[in-house]
Amino acid sequence: MNNNNTYLLKLSLLCSDFAVINFSYFASYVISSWAFNLNQNFFIISSIFFNVSWLSASFITYLYHYKTMRSLENILRSTIQTAIFHFIFFTFFILFFFNSKANLNVLLSSVVLTVFLISLSRIYTTYITEFIAKKSNLNKRIAIFGHNEIGIKLANYFIDNTSMYSFQGFLDVTPVAKVEGNTNVVSSLSDCVEYAVDNNINEIYSTVLPEQNNEIEELIESAEKNCVRVKFITPTDTFSSTFYQLEYFDNIPVASHRPEPLHELKNRLKKRIFDICFSLLAITLLLWWLIPLIGIIIKINSRGPVFFKQLRSGRDNEPFWCFKFRSMTVNKDSHLVQATKNDRRVTSVGRVLRKTSLDEFPQFFNVLIGNMSIVGPRPHMLKHTEEYSQLVDKFMLRQFMKPGITGWAQVSGYRGETSETIMMEKRIEHDIWYMENWSLMLDLKIILMTIINIFKGEPAAY
Repeated sequence: MNNNNTYLLKLSLLCSDFAVINFSYFASYVISSWAFNLNQNFFIISSIFFNVSWLSASFITYLYHYKTMRSLENILRSTIQTAIFHFIFFTFFILFFFNSKANLNVLLSSVVLTVFLISLSRIYTTYITEFIAKKSNLNKRIAIFGHNEIGIKLANYFIDNTSMYSFQGFLDVTPVAKVEGNTNVVSSLSDCVEYAVDNNINEIYSTVLPEQNNEIEELIESAEKNCVRVKFITPTDTFSSTFYQLEYFDNIPVASHRPEPLHELKNRLKKRIFDICFSLLAITLLLWWLIPLIGIIIKINSRGPVFFKQLRSGRDNEPFWCFKFRSMTVNKDSHLVQATKNDRRVTSVGRVLRKTSLDEFPQFFNVLIGNMSIVGPRPHMLKHTEEYSQLVDKFMLRQFMKPGITGWAQVSGYRGETSETIMMEKRIEHDIWYMENWSLMLDLKIILMTIINIFKGEPAAY
């Protein structure tokens, strides 16, 4: 089981167990209160201990440990052990602090109901995990280069985990492998990328490691230009500075060429939860009154719609509609030409909106929808993505992430017009650094720097 599967299963168990034990105790207390006169202080204190008791028991039995998550048998065994310890802990608590017939009735009914519901939840854990996987868009289209023993074992793993992966078959340079069925012949490892692009494949897992490092570099460069991830099945003794992010698929070591924290599900969930909370806060505190106010001012200032929407390049180079307050007069070049200094298309109100970054505020709705993040590389017009992908090395790497309202490049001074290629290269350099070094604290730092820059004013905001 790989990191994403394990994390999903652990998250599902934690959430379902927390819901079950609290529902069980609340239901037992309510039922018992019909027959007995129960103290309200008893409910508050004992419900807290009921949770502490379960968590303590699960800590002792390693119920939520990654090693336990590797098999259903381990999970069931640890669950039974946790339930026994939980019963013992809570029994001692009741006998020593709240010993009465009414409280003992709560004890027995809550423990019995907990065991019953926990048993049911274990049956549905698979379905919960699959639901989260589908909602998190984890179903990646996978191909394996190298039809061999390790490749077949890895393929079986992907086939057994269809909620997480969509296995598209083998790629191999040996025509004989075609007799095995789902195998496509390519002339070399580098040709895998072309095949992946033509067949909409997200990730290639190579069981054949190139002999020369320059072959790896060429392959990675070609893959990154086309938004395709390449991973290598490599022995741990070859794991060096050439590879990063070592993980295991059914005990098969898999390594990436580049560190990418947001490729891990737990980090994406953290970022997504933060994005939802932050965007909801901005919408409820600011946009509910800011939109009608700015809308009226825009309408008075110039003819045209309040909002401006434009197709921009999103994660995995998928286009999406990006929203802004309209800051220009309606013109035919708005989807083709960047705003420049003293641009005549920018209205007087639009100049203020751009200088204060207020024109970007409707993008909080993009964040809430899920096609943008609060922090990330700024989304480019489709035309510019196409142009710069041919001019700037590693340009398409930024498309592995969701675009952001603000970003590391923007707060570092690389905002606005990119009239020279060197400016775009610097922007990409900062975007890649952000991708390789992401953390929630870094996002908070960038947001704080963005707020400071708004009040200071930015020379490139025109």
